[in-house]
Amino acid sequence: MKKFKKIIKWTAIVLVVLIAGISTITATRQHATFEAAYPAIKATTDSAVIARGKHLVFDIAHCADCHSNTNSDSLLKLGLDVPLSGGFRFALPVGDIYSKNITPDSVNGIGRYTDEEVARVLRYGVHPTGTAVFDFMPFHNMSDEDLRAVISYLRVQKPVSNPVPDHKLNVMGNLVKAFMVKPVGPDGAVETAVKPDTTATYGRYLAMSVANCSGCHTLRGLTGGFIGEPFAGGAIENMKTPNLTPDSSSRIFGWSQANFIARFRMGKLVPGTPMPWNSFKRMSDDELKAIYNYLQTVKPAKTTVIKE
Repeated sequence: MKKFKKIIKWTAIVLVVLIAGISTITATRQHATFEAAYPAIKATTDSAVIARGKHLVFDIAHCADCHSNTNSDSLLKLGLDVPLSGGFRFALPVGDIYSKNITPDSVNGIGRYTDEEVARVLRYGVHPTGTAVFDFMPFHNMSDEDLRAVISYLRVQKPVSNPVPDHKLNVMGNLVKAFMVKPVGPDGAVETAVKPDTTATYGRYLAMSVANCSGCHTLRGLTGGFIGEPFAGGAIENMKTPNLTPDSSSRIFGWSQANFIARFRMGKLVPGTPMPWNSFKRMSDDELKAIYNYLQTVKPAKTTVIKE
């Protein structure tokens, strides 16, 4: 009995020491910093570049769906710009994550950062403070030309002084941030410019590096990284997303290119869906053709069809 009590005692001591050690390390790593290059990206006042940036921001990249707390659907339907003042709350297993204010406000927005610092966040996932970004944005491989256009447009918005709460992580979230969240950079060489056309190659660029189709339609882990088959369906905001591969279980199996474009032109039909239909409906026919053509080339994967 004495031996058993001794074992229990020392086991408890070891557990307490381990828990204390992990807690200490977790706390000290909440503000761990990382090194990353600053892309040589400078905003311009060229109207054509700004127009391209606006199209990327509000239509293809649908920034308003995450970086605004307003009723973006209503504003988009009226053809109005949505204030990208942040504060949208993502209730995730790791805690509450709040989108950033990306207006030019010099106190609460990106007006306090240089163009290169903003570009580094988007391309390498490193905040101006050096901490790592939760990998929700897919812009690591966005071309220099498009990244310049995005930042150029963000600079000419109306500043909005909206303070955004800090992320509120739970115990699991603190552990994930301490040991798993690291910067995610480009997958291969980044193009200086990508020529818009209707090819699957351009469709891949839009789906993977701008529109974030892969980010919602591929299953992701706690840190935001992909853990499922590409485009086989995933989860976002506690909802499952459909399979978009060429498999017979796919949501779009049997759709023609015309069917695909027609569905986007309808906009949002199901209230509460996280799919940014009202942003995507403003993409051009050629952009939608390119994405359709690319989706026909991905590896088929069998999952349950989810209708929307």
